[in-house]
Amino acid sequence: MSNLNSLTWHAGWATAVQRPSTGFHKNWAEEGFADQTVRQVVRVTGSGTAARIKLSNRYGTAPLEVAGATIARTDAGAVVRGGTVRRLTFGGAASVRIPAGGEVHSDAAEVAVAAFESLTVSLYFARPTGPATFHAQAFATAYRAMGEQLTAADPAVFSETTVSWYHLAAVELADGSPARRDTVVLFGDSITDGFSSTIDGNRRYPDALAERLAAAGTPRPVLNLGIGGNLLLNDSPWFGERAVGRFRRDVLGQPGVRSVVVLVGLNDIGFSEVDLPTYKPDPDISVAELIAGYRELIGMAHSAGVRITGGTIMPFKGSEYHTPAAEAKRREVNDWIRTSGEFDAVADFAAALADPADTDALAPGYDSGDRKHPSDDGYRVMATAIDLAAL
Repeated sequence: MSNLNSLTWHAGWATAVQRPSTGFHKNWAEEGFADQTVRQVVRVTGSGTAARIKLSNRYGTAPLEVAGATIARTDAGAVVRGGTVRRLTFGGAASVRIPAGGEVHSDAAEVAVAAFESLTVSLYFARPTGPATFHAQAFATAYRAMGEQLTAADPAVFSETTVSWYHLAAVELADGSPARRDTVVLFGDSITDGFSSTIDGNRRYPDALAERLAAAGTPRPVLNLGIGGNLLLNDSPWFGERAVGRFRRDVLGQPGVRSVVVLVGLNDIGFSEVDLPTYKPDPDISVAELIAGYRELIGMAHSAGVRITGGTIMPFKGSEYHTPAAEAKRREVNDWIRTSGEFDAVADFAAALADPADTDALAPGYDSGDRKHPSDDGYRVMATAIDLAAL
């Protein structure tokens, strides 16, 4: 590509960042990094001949120094394809200092990538970073090595792994085409995030929707901006900024966003039904408060000219959340989503995944085992519940 300085960027991959926390799996967020290289693999749903990354220090309390970065096409695991490693620069420099609370894009790098291929981003942190802005539940393996291993071909140097992403917020792609509005953002909690899906399998429902769009002959970038445990109305130390607070940044700030599918509210209903230290804050949220929150999301989307599809809250009978009061709220919320006409379209996930013998429960074949999160097959069925024409 002749002029890398005048490209129009399109969505490739993105995630929602969170403050450092312990999360459900072991991770490196609270300890951060020092003289270490982190290698992260992401599957893009767009295509391009050039790429750039967005790094985030949103929840850092001090400037973040990134001593070096590379991008490459992925082979398998921590192995990159030979001859594809590109050193990334930031304003022409090999390193970058990101202020506390800030973010930065790299310069463009020539990398040819097709939709549904994976890219590997390696970041070297020479000096101690302090706690790391991250995404807790990636359901994708991240790798860590001691020292500067940005171009390492031997995967054995990456001797540690977690299933979170660190400081990496987006990969954007360019193919020489002009700006377009075709990005679909899927927004919500752990069900959007892909909780319990096969690690490194790309079996979340956003993955399935992107594949369905491509199979229908209408390929479009699909971005997953879910956060496990996310609440519609309250910030959580573990589960991110509330949905109404992060919507403008995480959804409307994406390149070329045209439509969003929202699935959130289960945790607002469920946290108050069980006393666990991580399920906080846990006020008793009313249906009226939830509807007011949805209306806030709808208003923001429409003000930006973005279509918004509302997803019904799926059955969760048998989970720790389930009580008669919680079930009554779910039914009332879903009735409003289906009948109010306030969303541009409805994705009736609840109907698609319910057990025909007991519609308050997930169908056994679509249940990951905890009675509230779908299995890989359940996530695939969720994607079929979305009206592609409404996107």
